[in-house]
Amino acid sequence: QVQLVESGGGLVQAGGSLRLSCAASGRTFSIYGLGWFRQAPGKERELVTAISWNGGSTYYVDSVKGRFTISRDSAKNTVYLQMNILKPEDTAVYYCAADQNYRIKLLGGTPAYWGQGTQVTVSS
Repeated sequence: QVQLVESGGGLVQAGGSLRLSCAASGRTFSIYGLGWFRQAPGKERELVTAISWNGGSTYYVDSVKGRFTISRDSAKNTVYLQMNILKPEDTAVYYCAADQNYRIKLLGGTPAYWGQGTQVTVSS
C-alpha cells in the first residue's frame, strides 16, 4: 500500500511559479513510478508529467514542456512538481499518483494509488 499526500497548491498570478510536493508512505516507494495528473472544471483528467522508479525516464504533456519539472527524492519519499511561467490554463486540481507499472498503468492513466489533490489557481 502507498499513501500519497500533496501540498503546495495555491493562488498565483500568471507568469509566477509554484512547487507541489507529494509525500508518500510505504517502504517500497523507490520502486514506484510517480506522476502528476490534473483536472480542470468541465474537463477530463490528464496526465501532466511522470517519472520512472529510478528517474531514468520522464514524460511531459506538450503544454507544460519547458515550464514544469518533475523530480523525486527517494530519501524523503517525496516527488516534486516545479511549475514555472504558469498560465491561467494551468488552473486545475493537481493529483499525485503512483504505480509500480510506469509504462502501462501510470502513462496509461490508471495508476493504483492517488493523492487527495491540491488546487492550483492561476489568475490572469
